[in-house]
Amino acid sequence: MLTFAFYLFAITTVLAGLMVVTARNPVHSVLWLILAFFAAAGLFVLLGAEFVAMLLLIVYVGAVAVLFLFVVMMLDVDFEELKSEMVRYMPLGLLIGLVIIMQLAIAFGSWTMAPTAEAARMAPAPAPEVMHNTAALGHLIYDRYVYLFMASALVLLVAMIGAIVLTLRHRTNVKRQDVIKQMMRDPATAIELKDIKPGQGL
Repeated sequence: MLTFAFYLFAITTVLAGLMVVTARNPVHSVLWLILAFFAAAGLFVLLGAEFVAMLLLIVYVGAVAVLFLFVVMMLDVDFEELKSEMVRYMPLGLLIGLVIIMQLAIAFGSWTMAPTAEAARMAPAPAPEVMHNTAALGHLIYDRYVYLFMASALVLLVAMIGAIVLTLRHRTNVKRQDVIKQMMRDPATAIELKDIKPGQGL
């Protein structure tokens, strides 16, 4: 049963990841991304990392994926125009992809196994009776890899600022409220009195 569950979650994660990239509708891509997160959370549960699985569902599905969905819907981007411009940059993109594949081939070609790798894989965390997996994860993040954790937080901050800048771009055909202009309005220029005589219409 565990083997069946592993292959089910693994295949679902891979297929959902492919659909994220190949889906034509960006909203569908975000929904496939949510499915990939759910399947990855199932894999974490099989590994015994329940805290990481719940964290993945709460943070990524409940916050990040929903944020992606709102950003995609609020930007109102003309995706047909973007697809037409994609053909212009296709040779450059293929060249960059080829360079990345060559770098990965060089990296995996010179890969050597450390003598302690097998023992590290067999015991990635202390035994549950010694330290709970949540405490072990906190020890790794906030002690051994604290600088990498802060760097990832900085990346998320830059992504949040970028999303705000993109959604708050100025549009000429949208009416905006100028509070300072309303408060500093002069009644002498804003109000005009009309002397209407009896029987005279406007």
